[in-house]
Amino acid sequence: MKTKKNIAVLFLLFLFTMSCGSGDNKSLGAETESHLEIAVIPKGTTHEFWKSIHAGAQQAASETGVKILWKGPQKEDDRAQQITVVEDFISRGVDGIVLAPLDDRALMRPVRDAVREKIPVVIIDSALQGEDFISFVATDNYKGGVLAGRRMGELLQGKGDIFMIRYQVGSASTTKREAGFLDTVNEEFPQINFLVQDQYAGSTTETAYQLAENLLNRFPAVEGIFCPNESSTFGSLRALQEAGEAGKIIFIGFDSSPKLVQGLRDGHIQGLVLQDPVKMGYLGVRQMVLHLRGQPITKRIDTGVYMASKDNMEDSQMRSLLMPDLSK
Repeated sequence: MKTKKNIAVLFLLFLFTMSCGSGDNKSLGAETESHLEIAVIPKGTTHEFWKSIHAGAQQAASETGVKILWKGPQKEDDRAQQITVVEDFISRGVDGIVLAPLDDRALMRPVRDAVREKIPVVIIDSALQGEDFISFVATDNYKGGVLAGRRMGELLQGKGDIFMIRYQVGSASTTKREAGFLDTVNEEFPQINFLVQDQYAGSTTETAYQLAENLLNRFPAVEGIFCPNESSTFGSLRALQEAGEAGKIIFIGFDSSPKLVQGLRDGHIQGLVLQDPVKMGYLGVRQMVLHLRGQPITKRIDTGVYMASKDNMEDSQMRSLLMPDLSK
């Protein structure tokens, strides 16, 4: 009788232990999911574009229950610092890396090192050479340059003298934009002449301002200017405004910020090629989370490119791209 009672007690204890163990395993699984750490590494941290990328990444993290670690170089020409950031996150053992590479070659080795350590990488914004990444989420940058070239050609009615101010060597995204602009103008508007097409603005507004100021002094008869990113656009806008030429010279830029939106509204900028950086940051993190959870992902995602003008800037879609609500 006593033996049967002991057996019954042991059986109940077994059931209780299994029940608790099952609950603990479920809890551990949820905890593991919620503590996935994904490093998001931009090219820089100061420009409005990267703040929008950050907002999109945060939104995806909130929806999926993962933690993002946001860190990048202060200046967008500091390849060594970005490489160090990648290496530090590899040493930390993060679950995944979402990277906007400053240089399409210089970042190949650290990305390869991450993959060797079983840390998957998603590339956003700007291409990386090689295949050591699981997905590429970016604008069709060449198409953005095409849109800018056509806008320039139409506003100049197919003829005139222009500058194309480049960004910096090694930046794959802006190199594609510059190529799209150059090819389109040369092929579709052969009477447009490039006074300048090989000068680099550098990574800051100030260096872009200095270059644009010098070029305006050298070529006072210029009729059009194209810049391929936010900092080169704003620096050149300042130079045009201070020279009293804003609104007189056709000016096409890339990306958005409050000051560039005001320039568009004032007629000092005749076109802004817009990306969707919030969507880019969001999808970069989402792709990584899907991969880490064993779900299928897309190898290449085009996040869209658009041309904003004074005429369409108040349309709902353009307004959301020009002035994204980062508070969300």
